[in-house]
Amino acid sequence: MERLSIDSIISKIESEEIFHTVSEDYSFTLKIDKYVPYACAAVHDGHQFRRDLWDNCLHTAYDRWYEEDPETKNMVISHPILIAGCDSRFEYDLNRTPEEAVFETAWGKQLWKQPLSEAEKKESLKKHTNFYKVVGALISKLEEKFGVCIVYDMHSYNWQRWDREVPTWNLGTSNIDNERFGEQIESWRKALTSIRLPHGIKQTAEINNTFYGNGYFLKFITNNFKNTLVLATEIAKVYCDEYKQINYPEVVAAVEQQLQALLPKHANEFYTRFKN
Repeated sequence: MERLSIDSIISKIESEEIFHTVSEDYSFTLKIDKYVPYACAAVHDGHQFRRDLWDNCLHTAYDRWYEEDPETKNMVISHPILIAGCDSRFEYDLNRTPEEAVFETAWGKQLWKQPLSEAEKKESLKKHTNFYKVVGALISKLEEKFGVCIVYDMHSYNWQRWDREVPTWNLGTSNIDNERFGEQIESWRKALTSIRLPHGIKQTAEINNTFYGNGYFLKFITNNFKNTLVLATEIAKVYCDEYKQINYPEVVAAVEQQLQALLPKHANEFYTRFKN
């Protein structure tokens, strides 16, 4: 892995180089083992939190972990193209617009003892901007090379806070072309229901049951690239204890191992259907 500037990362993408990188400011990682017509993303995987913000933050490290999407990067770690955030969404949220990316309150609780200065906000928003420069370059290259592209936008959610039964997997599709891609959305939902998890964890996958695919990452790609489908794919946090902050690595491994086959199979079917 190399540490690279944004310009260097974009240059390597444009030249179709194979590389693993962490951005110069350590805010995200990108690996490209092979240029294929699909990519994986884990924008909320990160937990880093800038040191100069620690003393001003009212939320604990556990509060932040609870609302992040830990282990989502590891669930798709084997796939050839993977971009993942390193920073906590409490510093800036990659899945929100630049105007909304730096929180003042988070999940009903004031976030800062004192409001952030404009300089502090600017430092965080620069990372947000740079991430999307790279996302734009990456999807542009994949569409140029293959004509179409599919992105698996991996997230997780806290299922125990719901007062009703919720699915193990949820697909958010309210901001994608359901008429054009309906068959591929449904086939991905069915593929997710086939994943077998340890400890008798239920196998359910539904569409727009808990979340609707309203994230900025999906919207940015969908609005700028007409031949790329983004599948906002949320797993309930059955792979950890939400309240004790304990991860279950055997559950994460089960997801990762089964996605090794299911995900590229689905991506290949998508490419075969839409490449012309």
